[in-house]
Amino acid sequence: MTEVLRYAAFTTDPAGGNPAGVVLDAAGLDEPGMQAIAAEVGYSETAFLWPTDPAAGRYRVRYFSPLAEVAFCGHATIASAVALAQRDGPGALLLDTPAGEIAVRTEEQREVVRASLVSVPTRTRPIAADQLSRLLAALRWSPDDLDPDWPVHIANAGNDHPVLAAATRERLAELDYDFTALGDLMREHRWTTVALFWPEDERTVHTRDPFPIGGVVEDPATGAAAAAFGGYLRGTGRVPRPRQLLLVQGEDMGRRSELLVDVRPDDPRVTVSGSATPLPA
Repeated sequence: MTEVLRYAAFTTDPAGGNPAGVVLDAAGLDEPGMQAIAAEVGYSETAFLWPTDPAAGRYRVRYFSPLAEVAFCGHATIASAVALAQRDGPGALLLDTPAGEIAVRTEEQREVVRASLVSVPTRTRPIAADQLSRLLAALRWSPDDLDPDWPVHIANAGNDHPVLAAATRERLAELDYDFTALGDLMREHRWTTVALFWPEDERTVHTRDPFPIGGVVEDPATGAAAAAFGGYLRGTGRVPRPRQLLLVQGEDMGRRSELLVDVRPDDPRVTVSGSATPLPA
């Protein structure tokens, strides 16, 4: 019988963070089998790992939401890395994902295991006007709900994510979108989540990530979108020097998550860091 571990990522509190399923040895599972397990677990993603060179810390990974496979999932990567560190000890990992090779490092600090992943090279581009119009309609936002100082882009760190800045914290908190319309639009353009954000100050950014194409209204922590957001900052000229940001996500859901994002002007890759804690089966 396949053992599925359960972790909350980007938190040390089991009541916070984003739950992820983790299968550390998925040998023998085919795609329908992995999809069935992910649907049964019911979390936004479950990661399935195969050791390809365990002595070198190298694993193949695939990620499934309850409805479909995704190319990359940050919170399930953090959860998987912490699970491996707790089983085998902390250190360096190389994960071969459908989005590309992801380097991860784990370390133990005061009895808490933290993991840092380095994304594939990020990229970002302005959203097309017709796509933005349909996206705002699906979100039930108006153009006035956007902060004009932040252009709307499609950012990628393995998956495409529209990135939109809310004009106020209140607008971000009042998330009430058309689940069907947004899901259809995201499937049409192969967007994975929609990254909504409001910058509190130069370091702290509040974020929310609708995920209807995964069968989930909202993710309480999204490492892939956090990496894409770092690429968005770099691509829009907001990283003149190395920056570290704290992304606070899940707060409006009652599952606060904290994601550290490190961005450099000379490197298109983004580092996303956080902890994870086991959940009861």
